[in-house]
Order: sequence, then structure tokens, then C-alpha cells
Amino acid sequence: MSAATKKIDPTHNQALFDEIKVGDITVKNRVFMAPLTRARSTNPGHKQTPLHALYYAQRAGAGLIVSEATQISQQGQGYAWTPGIFTDEQVESWKVVNDAVHNEGGHIFCQLWHVGAISHNVFQPDNQSPVSSSAWTPEGEAFVGDYHEDGPMVPHPESRELTKDEIKAIIEDYKHAAQCAKDAGFDGVEFHAANGYLIDQFMRDSVNKRTDEYGGSIENRLRLLNEVVDALTEILPASRIGVRLSPMGGPGGSKDSDPEALYTAATKALSGRGLAYLHVIRPNNHTGDGSDLEFGNDLSKKMRNIFDGVFVANGEFSAQEACEWIENDYADAVAFGRDFIANPDLPERFARNAKLNDPDSDTFYGGKDKGYTDYPSLVKTDDEL
Repeated sequence: MSAATKKIDPTHNQALFDEIKVGDITVKNRVFMAPLTRARSTNPGHKQTPLHALYYAQRAGAGLIVSEATQISQQGQGYAWTPGIFTDEQVESWKVVNDAVHNEGGHIFCQLWHVGAISHNVFQPDNQSPVSSSAWTPEGEAFVGDYHEDGPMVPHPESRELTKDEIKAIIEDYKHAAQCAKDAGFDGVEFHAANGYLIDQFMRDSVNKRTDEYGGSIENRLRLLNEVVDALTEILPASRIGVRLSPMGGPGGSKDSDPEALYTAATKALSGRGLAYLHVIRPNNHTGDGSDLEFGNDLSKKMRNIFDGVFVANGEFSAQEACEWIENDYADAVAFGRDFIANPDLPERFARNAKLNDPDSDTFYGGKDKGYTDYPSLVKTDDEL
């Protein structure tokens, strides 16, 4: 029996190890693996490799794995060496990953991603400008790697405003990507509507300056979110679709003047649809400076009370705090990011209250096996294997 399929018998952090039904899938614990961009896909082609299959299989002890953010089209790419889910070749490469996870008894959803303005011309078809709800120049720099002679980091260019016909085409891209994810053998998809990327750029009033039906009121700024969810349900049952939101933070410096009103409205709009889950990121040092943590915690709990399905919290949780959130009904499960980078057997470590490996931030993005598949698991005796 593999380490991933072996049933964990927890002596610590008990609340994390109850089974939970996510949509129509029952998963073995409430320690979810958050989506983690690692920038190791092929160039050209944006495909996965056997190394990716090993990486994900090592972490199949998670109750649910959410894949690294995966672009739905060439236009949706914003970082060097990130994978796609829009060509036949990409589908075939993901099949190897998904088979490896399933062979270890795990479940995996594909995170569907369009970065919008958080991009650069070098990634765009015909070297065009990145797109967004409105013309906008994000703060900071784009990670272009070796795609650009001045890389690996270059300033973001100004994005251009999408036309309504182009918005319709992007919705079709989401549908196509969902079909590709289904064909690749994913258990479901997570619609990435967080972290300041395209959907957030429509939702947040610091970016969206449109005067048509996609701009202005909160209802209008949520229109694309709702239209994409409707489109995804044409391909997959709602029970196989999760949505990710982040009321604050993310690259580019976008924000909203009233995040509580916006994101509680978004949560109401997503309730009653039979979705697999809602995945909410609280403020943390990865998505900002973490200074709004108290407000973010309170808002996350309000969103949890509104949403009528499985609620997944995320954002630098310890095992102890995750247990407290589950025990207090603030969340049904908690997704862990950087802890899963360095600890392929993170659920078992939580169950034993074992020391965690420290992640090597120098190997987060790009490279091969170093800092990717070479982190050690706990040593097990023969009768535990």
C-alpha cells in the first residue's frame, strides 16, 4: 500500500481528518492542497511532464489537490513556463498527471486561469497588449523568464479594454478549457476568480471603469463571474465546479473601494447553484502585506455564513488554527500552499504533529527536480508501508 492510499490514524489535529463530501466526491480528509504555480512546464507547448506526475502523486494524500493555475488560452498566460489546458497535447500531458494522482488514491481539480492584465506582450498572440476590463497598467513586474531578452522580470505594459465580442470569446475559452480538463481526467475544475487576475479585474472598481453592462454597479461588475459559472455548467455538473475568491490582495495592486459589499454579493450570487465548493483566500504575506488579516478573517466568516455549500479557507494557516476554524464551523476544509511545497506528506505530518520541512523559496519558480520532487517524507517502518 502506498503512503498516499494508506489510511492516516491521527493522534493530533483530529478535526482535519474527517471525510467530507465535496460536490459528489467524498474525499479522505480536510487538508486540501492549494494551487501552486511552480513554472516548470515545457516551452514551447505549455505541457506537463513525468516530473509533474511525480510531484502531484507525492502529494496525493491531500483530501483534494487543486492544480497549479492553468491558462485557458494563450491570451490567458501571464508567467513563464506555466501550463495550459487548451490543446490536445496539453490534455494528453495532464492525463499522465491525473492517472498518477488517481493511482495513489487522490483527487484533483484543474484550476482554470486567465490572468488578464497581469501579463506581458511576449505571452500574447501576435505580441498584442494584454487585456482587461479597462485599460490599466498593473504595478510591479511580469515574470517573463527567458521569453524576453531583458528578463526574467520586466514592467507590466498597459492593458487594453476588452470589447463585448471579445468577452464572449473568453467565455467560450473557459468552456473549451473545462471540456479539455474533463477529457484529461480531472475530477473537476476550480474557476480562478481571485488574486487580481481577469475576473477580479472586472469585479474590482480600481480597475473596472467600463460604462456598459459589465461596469459600474456591483451587479454589473459580477456579470462576467456569473456568466462564466453558467458556461462551465454547460460542460460539467455544478457539483464538479469550485470557485476561488480573494477579497484583498494579489499582483498588480488592484483593489475595491468596498470589498465587503462586493465579495458578500459575489458569495450570494454563487450560492444556490450546487457548486462543489467556494475557496476563499484571507489576506496574507503572499498576496499582500497581511495587514488586513483581522478584517479578512471577519469577511471570510461572513462569506462562509452566506455560502450554502462546502467552504474552503486558505491563507497561511497552521494545523492548529485550521482545526479551530473547522471546529468552530468557520470552514469545512483548509487549503495549504507553501507547506505542501516542502512537505509532500503534509497530512501525515499534521496527524503526527511532526516537524515540517522548510520550503526553499529560491526553487519556487522554474527549474527541475530540485525544490520540487526532492523534499523528504517522514521515515516509515516496514509495517507502516
